[in-house]
Amino acid sequence: MNDKLDIALDRLKAILPLKERQEKCNEQIKALHQQILFSFVNNGRILTMKEMAPYVSNLNEALAVLKANDMVVFSEHGDPVGAYPFTMEEREHKVHVNGFQVYAMCALDALAVSPMFGMDTQITSRCRVTGDPVHLHQSGKTIENLDEVGDVHFGIIWGASDSGSSCAVSLCTEMIFLRDSKIARQWCMDDPENREVFALKEALEFASRFFVPLMS
Repeated sequence: MNDKLDIALDRLKAILPLKERQEKCNEQIKALHQQILFSFVNNGRILTMKEMAPYVSNLNEALAVLKANDMVVFSEHGDPVGAYPFTMEEREHKVHVNGFQVYAMCALDALAVSPMFGMDTQITSRCRVTGDPVHLHQSGKTIENLDEVGDVHFGIIWGASDSGSSCAVSLCTEMIFLRDSKIARQWCMDDPENREVFALKEALEFASRFFVPLMS
């Protein structure tokens, strides 16, 4: 990995240290977390509470740990609705995987699904600046339709991070696709202290390095 990606990966891990938090959980809670992730590609949705119960001896305690560590995201009514990279809430990043359409928390999360589960995906999203559609056919860390995709970039506003709220409603909302390098440069220059852009190949590596370890 190049220095730029090394730095970005460390920066994201400092904001949302998912793998570190997962490893600090007991084996039951870790297994539950992984099964929640698998459910999005196996069932097209998050596990129900009834489906979660067999994995742990005390479901309420397990969910409290996952919530406190921002590993599972909950609705305002207290229902589990997501686990990075997935959410049951409607977002601009749709991922077609294993016959299901699911939503990703952000653009980086959408790119993570294929390498995480070894399944081909189709991502439907848009450029945040122009509104132009973004369609990616992905197999692992390879984009199969590069001729159609063109020069799509990934952008992140680091300053959107908020330690007082879940990453799902702060930083994730500002991790986006951008139509091409020209749009990406212009977008970045609007706030160069907080914004950073990555070519699609870099973003694929970034997503894979951050998320794939969660499944081991």
